[in-house]
Amino acid sequence: MSAAPGIGFDPDRPLVVVGIGADGWDGLGGPAQREIAAGTVLLGSARQLALLPKSRARGERVAWPSPLLPALPGLLERYAGQRVVVLASGDPMFFGIGVTLTTLLGAPSLRVFPHVSSVSLACARLGWALNETPVVSAVGRRAETVLPELAGGRRVLVLSSDEHTPAQVVDLLVRNGFGGSAVTVLEQLGGLSECVYGGIAARWDRPIGDPLNVIAIDCVADPVAPRLTRIPGLPDEVYGGDGQLTKAEVRALTLSALAPAPGELLWDVGGGSGTIAIEWCRTHPACRAVTFERIDSRRKQIAANAAALGVPGIQVHGAAPESFAEAVDPDAIFIGGGLTQDSMFEACWDRLRPGGRLVAAAVTAESEALLLHLSEQHGGALRRMQIYRAEPLGGFTAWRPHLPVTQWSVVKPVVVQADTATQR
Repeated sequence: MSAAPGIGFDPDRPLVVVGIGADGWDGLGGPAQREIAAGTVLLGSARQLALLPKSRARGERVAWPSPLLPALPGLLERYAGQRVVVLASGDPMFFGIGVTLTTLLGAPSLRVFPHVSSVSLACARLGWALNETPVVSAVGRRAETVLPELAGGRRVLVLSSDEHTPAQVVDLLVRNGFGGSAVTVLEQLGGLSECVYGGIAARWDRPIGDPLNVIAIDCVADPVAPRLTRIPGLPDEVYGGDGQLTKAEVRALTLSALAPAPGELLWDVGGGSGTIAIEWCRTHPACRAVTFERIDSRRKQIAANAAALGVPGIQVHGAAPESFAEAVDPDAIFIGGGLTQDSMFEACWDRLRPGGRLVAAAVTAESEALLLHLSEQHGGALRRMQIYRAEPLGGFTAWRPHLPVTQWSVVKPVVVQADTATQR
């Protein structure tokens, strides 16, 4: 990746990124100290800049503006050509500013000096295996993102946004069937003010502490609470709404056909309660989704369900296909509503990237006939499924059928350009 236009950092005069811990200047290695000492401009948070002794770091100190991301390109352009050093917390490439700068400038334009991350320090204090411990960042994200990681017997680390995050995480644990979990808060790791304290989530009574902290959760699941794993097919009862949702069994089969992979983007057309988009995103933290729903009350319910189930980053747009222009091209599309609307399939097919998957569901004779027609045109696989659930009938048990569902799944062909030179 080349440097962004107008920003003068390149391999001959790279932007230096130095990770710094709570131990400040004394915790830095010699090469990192020399880079800071030679810097004419020092960028970082007010807390990070305060860790540098003025006798050693004489460059102009510039604290990050807020919000940072929109201002970052202009800030870097302003100081291009000078020896700029960016301070980062711990390892700059671990949920840090180094990742943002790499995306903006390209890796060759940076020289990164990592420090020991707060996660490494936390595992060292706790005696946890670093390679076996999942990490969730609540920095710039809602604390609910921790929910999909929770499971009985699992250990999880949360990077806090500020001093209020521990209480927010404890509240989530209690409300989601993990009140018996042991919670440890590790503040100012590696610094002179390091402090470690803990307790049981359901009995948490700690006051607000230091904003620089990491939260460790040793998960204990309430045996009577529903199991909400990353596997698709969550119980219908965990979704709020007006009953417009893909039932659990069909949902599991739908997600299997959509075949989510880390980092992929789904369009959920006719979102209803948001079940498909939500469970797509729960399969992996890097999965993303956009849902389209024409009814305002359902859009609000989708957002509420997404937050309650730990994927608050789902984008919720208005009616399809009118709102398609607001979203980037997807890797997969699920059409759960509006299939018979004029040009709905064509609009979806046009935006689906080559090699992407489209899955559509039909419960009416009209929509089923359309799927038969589309399968004749584009190929793919047709399935018809019907779920029966056992329900009481007097003193006995009867099988209650749900509406049969016809599912069509198809992959958009990849057009391979012919090599005309070879053909000649």
